[in-house]
Amino acid sequence: MIYLDNAATTIRKPRQVIDAVVSAMDSMGNASRGAHGGALHASRTVYDARCKAAKLFGLSRPDHVVFTCNSTEALNIAIQGTIRPGSHVVTTDLEHNSVLRPLYRLQEEQGVELEFVRADRMGRLDMTGLEQLLRPDTGAIVCTHASNLTGEIVDIGRIGRMARERGILFIVDASQSAGNIPIDMESMGIDILCFTGHKGLMGPQGTGGMCIREGVEIRPLKEGGSGVQSYRRRQPEEYPTRLEAGTLNAHGLAGLSAAVDFILETGVETIGEKERSLARHFYELTEGIDGVKIYGDFSTNMRGPVVALNIRDYDSSEVSDALSQEYDIATRPGAHCAPRMHEALGTTDQGAVRFSFSWFNTMEEAEEAARAVRELAE
Repeated sequence: MIYLDNAATTIRKPRQVIDAVVSAMDSMGNASRGAHGGALHASRTVYDARCKAAKLFGLSRPDHVVFTCNSTEALNIAIQGTIRPGSHVVTTDLEHNSVLRPLYRLQEEQGVELEFVRADRMGRLDMTGLEQLLRPDTGAIVCTHASNLTGEIVDIGRIGRMARERGILFIVDASQSAGNIPIDMESMGIDILCFTGHKGLMGPQGTGGMCIREGVEIRPLKEGGSGVQSYRRRQPEEYPTRLEAGTLNAHGLAGLSAAVDFILETGVETIGEKERSLARHFYELTEGIDGVKIYGDFSTNMRGPVVALNIRDYDSSEVSDALSQEYDIATRPGAHCAPRMHEALGTTDQGAVRFSFSWFNTMEEAEEAARAVRELAE
């Protein structure tokens, strides 16, 4: 199989990730729940993973790295734990439902006023329009770093400066950028960074987290076992325990720790450059094919490693199925949990076929995928 659905999850992992998970399942107890060897091994592994995540994302406090099941959980915790009833919040047309649905819920149930930065037919954000939406009572800006549909990169450094100058909380969804685009929370002005482990970080599913700038207070979304302060009626207040009720996925975090090792050793820039070159090569081979329409702005090389396209008026699911059944090429059709982006692109009914590339893909695979698109278009 030629696997080009890496924006959903990476199948090919660094070997050390698999080895770390297998070893952990045979040796780990419950982190922070005992003083025996197995429990201590789990605790040390989790702490080590915090330190590596903090280093990767430019956070000075490893204890402010909170682990979750995925970025969806992290975004729910961040959004529901910081935005107050009646607040004014700015977000964008590029967002995944992991951002949109928690915000819509706050809009409906708590009177949050929600405004959107618009995307044009190329999927580009109106950054001037974003600044014009900001008001003295704006409580938060919530936005993605990279579109999961078109690969469009958002200038979060510029948005972070706007937010910091005005004292606005800035929450970033790094689901599609973590591992392939350098992120430094301090220089970019990010208050809360949410990430998942199983995409660009090349770690196991069921892992993710959030990095929280010192001084940012988040109300717990859930409460329960913590392994410490068991006689208190409420969840402990210190990070990361405040937001980590229940047993952590230490087995998965062992794999995530190994994945971050691989990324730090290889280099985020090196990984991103290879992935973007694969996507660019595929784009160049397909953009002139009669009947093929590609979405997004390819005038810049600084993009996510994603190419979304349609063939004539065929439903995207039909095309993706043909790629799978006839060529053994894995892609993702449909709406990609990004409804507003499809509205901006004019693809609400047809959806789009997404080809997304990873470190472990090859130029030959990109060329074979382009050949398949050409044959289907013909």
